[in-house]
Amino acid sequence: MSRVATMHGFTDICTKKKEAKSKSVEMGVMSLFFCFVLPCFLFFFFFITVKTRSNSRSSGRATLPPGPQKLPVVGNIFQVGYSPHRSLAALAKTYGPIMGLKLGSLTTIVISSPEAAKEALKTHDHLISARTFTDPVRVFDHHEFSFAWGPPSARWRFMRKITTTHLLSTQRLNAMESLRMKKVEELMSFINKCCEKGEGVDIARAFFVTALNIISNALFSTDFATHDSKSSHEFHNTVMNLMNVTGKPNVGDYFPFLRCLDLQGIRKEATICTERLFKVFQDIIDARMAMRSSQTERKEISSFDMLDALLDLTQENEEQLSLNDIKHFLQDLFTAGTDTNSTTMEWAMSELIRDPEMMVKAQSEIRQVIGENGVVRESDISRLPYLQAIVKETLRLHPPVPLIPRKSESDVQIFGFLVPQNAPVLVNVWAIGRDSRVWENPMSFEPERFLISEIDVKGKDFELVPFGSGRRMCPGMSMALKTMSLVLASLLYSFDWKFQNMDMSDAYGVTLRKAKPLRAMPIKKSVRSSY
Repeated sequence: MSRVATMHGFTDICTKKKEAKSKSVEMGVMSLFFCFVLPCFLFFFFFITVKTRSNSRSSGRATLPPGPQKLPVVGNIFQVGYSPHRSLAALAKTYGPIMGLKLGSLTTIVISSPEAAKEALKTHDHLISARTFTDPVRVFDHHEFSFAWGPPSARWRFMRKITTTHLLSTQRLNAMESLRMKKVEELMSFINKCCEKGEGVDIARAFFVTALNIISNALFSTDFATHDSKSSHEFHNTVMNLMNVTGKPNVGDYFPFLRCLDLQGIRKEATICTERLFKVFQDIIDARMAMRSSQTERKEISSFDMLDALLDLTQENEEQLSLNDIKHFLQDLFTAGTDTNSTTMEWAMSELIRDPEMMVKAQSEIRQVIGENGVVRESDISRLPYLQAIVKETLRLHPPVPLIPRKSESDVQIFGFLVPQNAPVLVNVWAIGRDSRVWENPMSFEPERFLISEIDVKGKDFELVPFGSGRRMCPGMSMALKTMSLVLASLLYSFDWKFQNMDMSDAYGVTLRKAKPLRAMPIKKSVRSSY
């Protein structure tokens, strides 16, 4: 036994010696790296950077915009962080309204003033009209088929024409007024039930269902959700998760050669969400095609929605518009038309609920215009200037898309600085909306400013461009404004509100939603107030 113990002890000693030797070798290698290799690399990097800048200056050519000092390899990634709208706004105060950053291997240009935004979105719109997109957008090759993310090609113009003609034209929007009214009435009925039960309302979810059903009826003549169903919440969560992962900082975006590894699992999550959406769309398309195959049933269809129009175009020319194209197109419409609107409504209600005097002022205007026991209609909105000011102020302080992503298609100069070909260009709408040079008391929610200002949200005033501007401006702006104004006016007309929780911090994604959802308690107006 003693011999065995001695052998074990000897083995342990040898093992420890080997480990010590191994650690010694590792320490030697690390010491060599930090003492010799890394300094040489940094010196080489510094030399090349200085030489490049010197050559650029001496040649008299435009240089990249100024920006913070860059670390080797990673560049400015760590300075951007997980709240890029905030960190980029802070950096712009030091380096100016047009700023150059190195995000991994990508040279990125950030625009943070109305003047620079006008240059990018109007003056050079034809050269900076492509989209920057993240790796999750590549799932199922969505970047190649997408109307929202694809390049401004002939196909993109074709899809935009379809959208305008069959969904967003003035004629179509007017024809859908009764649909919007019906869905808002259903929302009010749901909130009234919550009021009678003494239950709070998740504002974002409630409005998401309303926005979702407006779009689903315009496209498919059917509701996708109800306010009290679990399936509605699942669809909401799917869209929210997809928007969240699409906007999440991703190693694969900074270093394209690492994209295939999906180190953060972002592409996997985006794939799961997209598969769920595509299955829903495919089931509806299959059912509609089966219905259309019967000439008798085809004649009995009383409604002609957008899906019918898309399927007709597919039958006429499948090469121009395939069934796969339709699914990608539907994904764009649903993600753009639901989450952005519900997020804006949640911010508007949050700002009003935490300022009772402001809410009373808004309610007084609405209730005086509508009268007792009335119903808010879209035709009433033009007589509610303070309500319209609230919507604009919400879009200024809480733009649904804080960073507008563009990409330059060729070298272009803005304010004498070079924007290289294929460089991502980010217009920081969030920073512009809080610019103290433009707005008095920029951090305060003050709708009154828009009662005396002619600045509007329609893409011509670059102090306020929540829907973008130029050829890539959001085509659904008119529909969004109509729906948001109608819902907000109805919520304020029918109920008083108090909050159950209030946290104004935001969570960055493609859309800038509240980090903690707003739950608010509705109270029948006759209990607390009169007009």
